[in-house]
Amino acid sequence: MSERRAARQAADAAEAAAAAPIDAPKRKRKRPFLVALVATLGSLVGIAAVVAVVASVFVGGLARSYDAGKDVLADPFPTGSRPAPSAGAQNILLIGSDSRSNYNPDGDHQKLDIGGRSDALMLAHVPADRTGVYLMSIMRDSWVDVPGHGMAKMNAAYAWGGVPLTVQTVERLLDVRIDHVAEIDFEGFKDMTDALGGVTVDSPKAFEARGHTYAAGANRLDGDAALAFVRERYSFADADYTRVQNQQAFMRGILDGVLSKGTVTNPGRIQDFVTVTSKYLSVDEGLTFQTLVGLGWSLRDVRPSDLSTFTMPTAGTGTSPDGQSIVNVNTLAVQSLSQALRSDDLPEWLLDNPQ
Repeated sequence: MSERRAARQAADAAEAAAAAPIDAPKRKRKRPFLVALVATLGSLVGIAAVVAVVASVFVGGLARSYDAGKDVLADPFPTGSRPAPSAGAQNILLIGSDSRSNYNPDGDHQKLDIGGRSDALMLAHVPADRTGVYLMSIMRDSWVDVPGHGMAKMNAAYAWGGVPLTVQTVERLLDVRIDHVAEIDFEGFKDMTDALGGVTVDSPKAFEARGHTYAAGANRLDGDAALAFVRERYSFADADYTRVQNQQAFMRGILDGVLSKGTVTNPGRIQDFVTVTSKYLSVDEGLTFQTLVGLGWSLRDVRPSDLSTFTMPTAGTGTSPDGQSIVNVNTLAVQSLSQALRSDDLPEWLLDNPQ
C-alpha cells in the first residue's frame, strides 16, 4: 500500500509540475492587461482633469474680458406699461450707434443734448424651440410714433431719448416685449472683423465706397473695408434698402466667422474676439456672460444656415409733413408680423411675406 501511495503521490506531483508551466503564463498574460487598463483609465482621468482646469481658466478669462470690457446700460428699459414677456422666446434689440456724431437726425445739423445716433437697428428673435435665429432690420428712416414726440424717424428716438426711448418705440411699434438690449459702437465692427482674421460677406451688388471696391457676390473684408461696407448708403439708388441688406450680410459673415473651424479651435482668436467686442459693447444688466453662455448652449445645434434675415415691411419712401425724406411703414404687414412674433411663428409669416 505504501508503494502504491508513493507512486500515486509521485504521479500527482508530476502532473502538477506538468500543469504549472501552462497555468503560469496565463496569469502573467492577464496581469499586464489589467495594469495597462488601470493605467489608461488613470491617464484619461488625469487628462480630463487637466482639460477641465484649462477650460475653466479659459472660460473664466472670457467671462472677465466680457464683464470687464462691456458697459452696463443704465435703465435701458422704459417705465410704465409694457408688452407681456414671451413664453420661452427671446427678443433682443441690437443697436449699432455712432457715438462720434451727435447731430439731429432730421438733418438740420443742430447738436443734440444726447450724443450719438442709431445707424443700425435690428431685432433678434430667438424662438422657444431654439431651432434658429431671426434677425430683422428696422430701417432708421421708418416713420413711426415716438412716445412723447409724435411721428418721427425711427433713429430720432435714440437721438432724443437714447436706449430707453428706442426700446419703448420698438415695443410700441411691434407690440412685443424686448427682453435684452445690446448697443455696439460702429468702430467695434472694424475690430471684431480683424479679431476673426476677416469676414466674408455676400454683397447684393457691386459698388465703391470710402476707398474700397466691392464685387457683387462674396467679398473677403478686413476691418476697415467691413466698416465702410455696413455704413455706406450713398452708392445705392435705393439708399438704406441696400444698406440694411449689407448690414445683414455682415452679421451673417460674423456668425460664419465665429462658428468656423479656424475660430472654435483657436482659443487665442476667441479671446481676442471677446475682448475687442466687449470694449465697444453696452448691454442691459441681465445680459451677463452666464446668460450668453446659457443662450449659446441652447443654440448649440444652430448653424449659419439657420440664421434668417429680413427687413421690417415698408411701403416705399415718401416725404413727411415737415419735408423730411422718410420710409413709410407697411401697417397691415407689421400688424401680422407683430402677431407672428407674439405667437412665436415667424417661419409661417416669412412664407406668407417673402422678401
